Amino acid sequence: MQAHGFLMTAVASRADGERIARALLEQKLAACVQLLPIDSFYVWQGEQRQAGEILLLVKTRTALFERAIANIKALHPYKTPEIAGLPFSAGFAGYFSWMDDVTS
Repeated sequence: MQAHGFLMTAVASRADGERIARALLEQKLAACVQLLPIDSFYVWQGEQRQAGEILLLVKTRTALFERAIANIKALHPYKTPEIAGLPFSAGFAGYFSWMDDVTS
C-alpha cells in the first residue's frame, strides 16, 4: 500500500466544507484540504438530480484514511455521503515528507 493519498467527499455548502477541512487539519488527519466548486449529477431515491456542491480533496497519509473517514462521516450533513480514497502512485518526495511532518 502506498503511504500517501487523498480522500474525497462533496458537501452542499462551502461552510460545511470549511468545517470539515478545519476539523481534519486540527486533528492532524490531513495535511491539506482543497475545496472546489463542482456540478454533480446523480440518482437519489430513484430520481435523477443535479446539484452544485463543494468537492473536498483531503491529502493525507493512507495510514490515516480510516480515522479521517470516521471524522468526515461524523461531521458530514448528508445521510449517505460519498467518502472515497485513492493512494498516490507517484509524486514529489518533498511534498510527501511535508505531509508526514504535519499529520499524526
